[in-house]
Amino acid sequence: MTAIKSTPCPGEPTDEDLRQGIELLFFAYRDFTAEADAILAAYDFGRAHHRVIYFVGRHPLISVSELLAILRITKQSLSRVLGQLLREGFIVQRPGPRDRRRRLLELTEKGTALEDRLTKRQARRIAAAYRSAGPLAVSGHREVLLGLIDEPDRSRFPAGRSSP
Repeated sequence: MTAIKSTPCPGEPTDEDLRQGIELLFFAYRDFTAEADAILAAYDFGRAHHRVIYFVGRHPLISVSELLAILRITKQSLSRVLGQLLREGFIVQRPGPRDRRRRLLELTEKGTALEDRLTKRQARRIAAAYRSAGPLAVSGHREVLLGLIDEPDRSRFPAGRSSP
């Protein structure tokens, strides 16, 4: 029996469009992270360290529980990575002003320098891609990425704002 291929509705992505989108995400992520990975390797850090440094830098005085919610990793996984970043002086941990059991995280000067170095490299790559794709690319890319994010996290990116 021969499979019947249906014609997609106008504007609907084809199976090939979807497959290519998946493949493009894999290649884009590989190349987006490659330069950062090389910088991190010099510190004996990995991508988990990068994510922690990035989100602590993006949200100064973020609590450990808020960071866990963003990263969706176990306390054990975060503990290993965060412990190393604390010991090596990239992050400091402070008790909360009202609840001293609450642990708030902040980058040190050393952590800020590394976060800035990593983010500037990745921002240059994104800026070049946006310039190449044209002015509608920024909002289109944002909408596609928002569509890929689980619903509860979409509220971190309100409409009309380019940053959370």
